[in-house]
Amino acid sequence: MDVTDRTSRELWVCHLGVVPYRDALAIQEQARARRQADELPDTLLLLEHPPVYTRGRRSGAQDLPFGEDFYRAKGIDVVGTDRGGKLTYHGPGQLVGYPIMRIDDVNRHLRTMEDAIVAALAEQGVPARSRHDEGIDYTGVWVGDRKIASIGVHVSRAVTTHGFAVNVHNDLEPFSWVLACGLPDVSMTSLAREASSECESLSCFRKRMAYAFARAHGRRQRLVSPARLGIDTANAARRAERAPIKTISSSLAEPVPA
Repeated sequence: MDVTDRTSRELWVCHLGVVPYRDALAIQEQARARRQADELPDTLLLLEHPPVYTRGRRSGAQDLPFGEDFYRAKGIDVVGTDRGGKLTYHGPGQLVGYPIMRIDDVNRHLRTMEDAIVAALAEQGVPARSRHDEGIDYTGVWVGDRKIASIGVHVSRAVTTHGFAVNVHNDLEPFSWVLACGLPDVSMTSLAREASSECESLSCFRKRMAYAFARAHGRRQRLVSPARLGIDTANAARRAERAPIKTISSSLAEPVPA
């Protein structure tokens, strides 16, 4: 009997801390291969990234109007990925979730992620919603017309990588320097901005999110260590940096044209 037979009703949840984006890509590839081989059950990786813009398969040059070198000079890496969607930003204080799961319907997978995020935010008193019926560019979770969570995935041999990013108390200004999500008029928000009461810590929201994600999938969550998944985070932890992002002049931070 393989591990997935024994754990079919469980969702393994692993907290990785702060991991550079390129290292997280390698971790996902390793976990995906093990999931495809049924050496791991469905697993949710929860983490933060140092400042980085990630480009999805539908991202174009117009999404970075000042050029990649400009953003790197500001301390923000730029990385192309195989996930769906366009360009988004990750940084400290944002909760990132990478479900490594076997699925049979990608649209249902996206909607279930949205439902889980909406439920976790509701626990904090934030009335969020999905806008997927307005088109592919509106995938994610919104508070009114403000976007609080981004979603983009990749599926290979029925197993997912990439996932969601929820703005908890991260700096939102880097979103204004790019064409975020391919939407020229998008307004990004965060739990810290939207919560009527004091915003809880990222570690507390992480627990809410893990519970809501497992419940949305009808699973019982089981916390596991990186070592249990065969993940070595030591090198990644040494390379992760929380250095402040260099500021950008107001003349360069004008709204990006459509």
